[in-house]
Amino acid sequence: MRILIYGLNYAPELTGIGKYTGEMAAWLAARGHEVRVVAAPPYYPAWSVREDYRARPYRVEREPGAPTVFRAPLYVPAKPTGVKRVAHLASFLLASLPAMLRQLFWKPEVVFTVEPTFFCAPLALAAATATGAASWLHVQDFEVDAAFDLGLLPAKGFTHDLALGLERAFTLGFSRVSSISAKMIERAASKGVPGDRIRLFPNWVDVDAVFPQDPSIGNVFLRELGLEGKIVLLYSGNMGAKQGLELLAPLARSLEPDPRVHFVFCGDGAFRPQLEGLVAGRPNVTLLPLQPFERLNDLLNAADIHLLPQRAGAADLVMPSKLTGMLSSGRPVIATADAGTQVAHVVEGSGPDEACGLVVPAEDSAALHAAVALLVENAALRQRLGANARAYAVEHLGRDQVLEAFERELQELA
Repeated sequence: MRILIYGLNYAPELTGIGKYTGEMAAWLAARGHEVRVVAAPPYYPAWSVREDYRARPYRVEREPGAPTVFRAPLYVPAKPTGVKRVAHLASFLLASLPAMLRQLFWKPEVVFTVEPTFFCAPLALAAATATGAASWLHVQDFEVDAAFDLGLLPAKGFTHDLALGLERAFTLGFSRVSSISAKMIERAASKGVPGDRIRLFPNWVDVDAVFPQDPSIGNVFLRELGLEGKIVLLYSGNMGAKQGLELLAPLARSLEPDPRVHFVFCGDGAFRPQLEGLVAGRPNVTLLPLQPFERLNDLLNAADIHLLPQRAGAADLVMPSKLTGMLSSGRPVIATADAGTQVAHVVEGSGPDEACGLVVPAEDSAALHAAVALLVENAALRQRLGANARAYAVEHLGRDQVLEAFERELQELA
């Protein structure tokens, strides 16, 4: 098949949508499909275009057996406020237009686009219509809903109504609409997408690359940081507005008197400078930059407990991609999420015997502290929850089984 992928984020970004889109495109190319990608240069989560991509605003990347990637420049604000985010997204739409027009002569069979950014949806639909291709919208985050619910844009008035109206009109134009969790599928249906067009396309993890290490061997991160023998609580990933990271500073402060416990916060994003200020001078906190993929398994295995904070209202708008690696590493997860959300469903399982961790109400500092205290004091519970987490990842989130099912859907659609 000839598959055109159009989206803002792409490899070599190490987190979030760019990571998954890059892995998907490479996997499809390795299966013998012709894959082209129109994307921005890598800039996320640092909100700064990578230095080796700055000299050439437009570029084409070709390697044998790999997707052909067309890069288009964009405006990247150092501090992404609501209005600046809109300008950021609009700039990519305009700058990517020449690259997308070029693909019309190639005549793709499927045009696949990813939300965020929904700004790409109109151009993806236009390209599919012009070439007679099928069209697929994959929703990693419900960008429009999240912008209003998280206060990035006003929640009422003309802007609100216009955005929702445009979202509905363009979404209904796609041959397929997919998302990454059952709850997000339900939300797509509530927006009027017919059930026969909706597909579940979850994020995945390479369970052979991320796996529980033998504790007798030791962990390279713990040795490097001098944390061997500590109970390590790890947050690793994007540090942005929807993560609810403001809960981590008081949590670290409350546990500072306990010499057994140490926090590691690893990642980058718009909230990182603020988090650095909140934990400055705390001896029980270590801050690390985003780590390369080849160190990911060592990093995730440095944790005794994974922390997954989220702001209230975000858990069904976004399904955190970092959760797949946490589960595959065989460590328990403490997540802040409302009851009934997809995050809560995965972490709690269908009962105590299947739980992968503990769920506490979003933005509830006291409940978060109590959950941490429970796992700190109960090594056997940590081990049991971690084993369940690994089993869930292997059964439901393996990369090949997820992408093989997606490939079959693409072939049927084309």
